[in-house]
Amino acid sequence: MSPVRALRDFYEDPAVPVASGAGRSRRQARLLAHALGPVQAGAPGATVLDIGCGDGTAAATAAEVLAGHRLIGVDWSQDALRRAQARIPYVVRGELTGGGLPFATGCADAVLFSEVVEHLVDPDAALDELHRVLRPGGHLMLSTPNLAAWYNRGLLLAGVQPVFSEVSMRRIHGRPGTQVVGHLRLYTARALRGFLTASGFEVVRIAGAPYHDVPRPLRPLDRAACHLPSLASILLAHARRRRE
Repeated sequence: MSPVRALRDFYEDPAVPVASGAGRSRRQARLLAHALGPVQAGAPGATVLDIGCGDGTAAATAAEVLAGHRLIGVDWSQDALRRAQARIPYVVRGELTGGGLPFATGCADAVLFSEVVEHLVDPDAALDELHRVLRPGGHLMLSTPNLAAWYNRGLLLAGVQPVFSEVSMRRIHGRPGTQVVGHLRLYTARALRGFLTASGFEVVRIAGAPYHDVPRPLRPLDRAACHLPSLASILLAHARRRRE
């Protein structure tokens, strides 16, 4: 079986998580709502694509904040889209590689890309496709786990595999946790900024967000780390497609 086919089968498994935390989805949507501004009376709202929408949980959470805008969920998993249809009004099957997304160039005002990039074999092609569908000046809201999270720095010093990293698609080895979710790429804040810039985006801001699986006694420290994004558990990037 090819690696790509193996990944497809992995993500079609209903037991594999397909949504980021509700808190992070809401925070990301608030950042986007602020960037888009209020919807003017009688004017159409922005077109927002949630690329990699999974089962629609995160999109439904975002829709509460993005009232008045048109939110379209996009995923290649047929099983995920069937579940998403019960949560959001518009869902479309599409891929970031191969034939690309089924949208015209420059059609979207914003893209939500929540904890997808770490799962991709070819993130460069994916960012090229997001750049294509966004209008010049359009917003990209991307979230991804932080390789350099405060606890990962300590784990590496102790010779322990960092949280979020995976060396096998079958089971977890050498780090805390038990659930395999298919992470192939991990970013630091500096690497993410450089990657976005090289892909034709202007980085507006990189913020931090907490991680729901941090042990309860350590959660206050995890929330405090968000004030310094390079140490935070999750990176939230707001970027804009550069105007040609």
